[in-house]
Amino acid sequence: MTKLLVNILKTTLPFALGIGILWWMYRETDWADFWHVITSELHWGWMLVSLLFGVVPQVFRALRWQMALKPIGEIARSRTCIDAIFLSYAASLVIPRVGEVTRCGTLKKIDGVSFSKSIGTVVTERLVDSFIMMLIAGLAFMSQLPIFLKFLDETGADFNSLIHRFSSTGYIVTFVCVILAIGICASLLFRYKMFAKGRQKVMGVWEGIRSLRHIERPWLYWFYSVGIWVGYFLHFYLAFFCFDFTSDINPWAALLIFSIGSFAVLVPTPNGAGSWHFAVKTMLVLYGVAESPAVMFALVVHTIQTGLVILLGAWGWADLTQVKVAKKAPDADATA
Repeated sequence: MTKLLVNILKTTLPFALGIGILWWMYRETDWADFWHVITSELHWGWMLVSLLFGVVPQVFRALRWQMALKPIGEIARSRTCIDAIFLSYAASLVIPRVGEVTRCGTLKKIDGVSFSKSIGTVVTERLVDSFIMMLIAGLAFMSQLPIFLKFLDETGADFNSLIHRFSSTGYIVTFVCVILAIGICASLLFRYKMFAKGRQKVMGVWEGIRSLRHIERPWLYWFYSVGIWVGYFLHFYLAFFCFDFTSDINPWAALLIFSIGSFAVLVPTPNGAGSWHFAVKTMLVLYGVAESPAVMFALVVHTIQTGLVILLGAWGWADLTQVKVAKKAPDADATA
């Protein structure tokens, strides 16, 4: 009963948080304006180009994943990897952060890839993505520092006061607690037989992480890694040209808005719903866009981009169904 309750809360709380923020942002919105913008003011040619760059990063992510699996002896087909990525993004709309588990489970079911090893490669991906994201964010913040500081002031983020509330003793105690917790977990995993299964999973994850050292073509792996984030940025930036009121925003400003929006997506709501809207709207206002159009931009763009994720997820699910049917067909023929 407790497990069921936890699972229900995992699903409902992110939705409640996202819906709460969205309601607060759009409580005074005239929804007739939303349809008017989509049907009369939106430049669909630019939007279609933007959506193309929403597909490219997912394909690159799948091909990069396939490369990372090969050095640890796990062979997966490109088609399966791409479908699994499409499905994982769509799954995360229902339960935030469940995408990694979904795609590894899909690969195990369709191509027999080790779940723990594939999770290890996903951990490596996250480290690489975090590194690239931090570089992009640092470049954007430095190039637009006055606007970024204004954003922090507008949103009430005062890091200095937060840091000063934490004493030096507090830092030491926290550090010691973290080290002790890691030590205890390691001791349980490597000393006692009852934790053997967990130990095997940890070693599988570690092997997946180490796979990056044995990539056959490292330059291609990093090309995909950078290409993923270039695609994400173009997916977002080209959407500015869909509206007259955002078409004059320069690329450096767009990079800062993109970076802050990327951090906002880390809030556990479906596809960053609510938090992303608020961050992007706030930044657009700081760059001189009136609040009403800024709010509408966030709503329209996020809605359309989320629709793309759903369509790709449906495609991935349908294609994987065909793959499973094709795999069963030879078995049926052999039995006959």
